[in-house]
Amino acid sequence: MNVLRSLKYRNFKLFFYGQSVSLIGTWMQKTAVSWLVYRLTGSAVLLGIVGFVSLIPSLVLSPYAGSYIERHNRFKVLVYTQVISMIQAGALAAMIFFKFYSIPGIVILSLIQGVINAFDITCRQSLMVEMVDNKEDLPNAIALNSTMTNIARIAGPAVAGIILSTLGEDFCFISNFLSYIAVLTCLFMMKLNLAAVVKPQTDIWTELKEGFKYVSGNKDISSMVIMLGLSSLFVIPFNTLMPIVAKDLFNGNAKTFSWFESTAGLGSVISAIYLANLKNSKGLIKIITAASLLFGTSVLFLAYAKALPVALFFMTITGIGMMAQTSAINTFIQTNAAPNMRSRAISYYVMAYQGIIPIGSLMIGLLANSMGPRAAMGIEGIIGIVSALLFILYRNRVSEGHIFGRNKTMFAGD
Repeated sequence: MNVLRSLKYRNFKLFFYGQSVSLIGTWMQKTAVSWLVYRLTGSAVLLGIVGFVSLIPSLVLSPYAGSYIERHNRFKVLVYTQVISMIQAGALAAMIFFKFYSIPGIVILSLIQGVINAFDITCRQSLMVEMVDNKEDLPNAIALNSTMTNIARIAGPAVAGIILSTLGEDFCFISNFLSYIAVLTCLFMMKLNLAAVVKPQTDIWTELKEGFKYVSGNKDISSMVIMLGLSSLFVIPFNTLMPIVAKDLFNGNAKTFSWFESTAGLGSVISAIYLANLKNSKGLIKIITAASLLFGTSVLFLAYAKALPVALFFMTITGIGMMAQTSAINTFIQTNAAPNMRSRAISYYVMAYQGIIPIGSLMIGLLANSMGPRAAMGIEGIIGIVSALLFILYRNRVSEGHIFGRNKTMFAGD
């Protein structure tokens, strides 16, 4: 099948299978943490705080991580991040297994995971190009990676919902700890022919400046990073309120909450399969534009959905819009960034995506606490629509500038 063509490469196939198991465990733990915190505290603010500390390190550390990874063996860095993640998951599992329900402990361990992720995500994304022999298949590999992530987003919460209501929270955390065995086994089976890392003549801070100069000077990449940053700040954090929506607005339980997570994941898979079928990276800007409009609109409709089936339908549409937006931007950056700047360019993508979400999570937690979850999500949906319209306006001006520039060159030639 054309959609699975990247799986013919042994290294990518091993990476794909190992990460599939691990990410299901990650989403089980994420679902269990959100439900546990809200069950123990009933606080929208604390939900926002947990989301904040788990992602804020990406905002601070991602540019540094991008430069650090370019100076070291990326495969070794990836192995180290997985081992440390396994230790963190084991500590959290032990805490819950022994009924040591400490909110500060959960916050601290979430912060540690956030620091690990700042390096892990940038490293995984920059290694993708090394796992695919034919670079024309790179967009397909990125889309398949996103598909795998979002299938895990469906399966993880769905399984977590069943386990939370039958076996208990500790089984979710233990399952995540054990899932790292699969990813580490697959990593050690891979055979990557990475070029030897040449020690740069410049220091890491100079490379940081070069990376910023490159990204800010590239109108296409910088506009997409800004667009993603706005989405991460004002739209994507709507998902932080899902435990409140499930429990308070629809009088549900942990299983109801898992339905919201799983339907968003279903939408993401639909979107990822569409992206995986693209034959090349042309037309990504149009996809980003349409997806951004769809995302903002669906969040707005979700905010005021009165019936559970209607809410779950619009939750599915949010998954389609968010996945298409974030994955298309990721694909564009990876396929258009200069090779010597790829890790640093990806690090700004991670910063705009993962790093800014926690600020938005904290903001929407406070907003929902003061004016209710529906109004808070409604505001986020409107901001998403406005952001997409501004992106369209900017892109049109850039296109007109290119045409004008070409015309000036033609007249000069005449």
